[in-house]
Amino acid sequence: MSKTIYILNGPNLNLLGKRQPDLYGHSTLADVEAACQSVGAEFGLNVKLIQSNHEGQLIDWIHEARNQAAGIVINPAAFTHTSVAILDALNAFDGPVIEVHISNIHKREAFRHHSYVSARADAVIVGCGVHGYSLAVRHLGGLLD
Repeated sequence: MSKTIYILNGPNLNLLGKRQPDLYGHSTLADVEAACQSVGAEFGLNVKLIQSNHEGQLIDWIHEARNQAAGIVINPAAFTHTSVAILDALNAFDGPVIEVHISNIHKREAFRHHSYVSARADAVIVGCGVHGYSLAVRHLGGLLD
């Protein structure tokens, strides 16, 4: 029986590959999804990758994951540094949570150094580019095995 994992992406990640490619690279979210599907298949995981620019939508998907997903990979983007509401939603999720950031948030502006999500995350992957998503799915696969 395959397990579903959610890969949730926050604001502006729909522009991946077009927005600040010097910082985020040239890969698109579709490229990320293909890579994650491939890694997920190695572990028998059904990967659902979704993106929203709206905090409430991300929270609704986290709530949905409570009944639909075995684990969550989340790149909350700018909500990382501002959203107690996303943290609260993740705290209501029983499975493992992996936080991903394409850039190294600790080498950027000081306001990006704090993550509310890290307080709930079982692992945090930063600064590995879009490859961080594949690493997260691989780690999640191991945790769920």
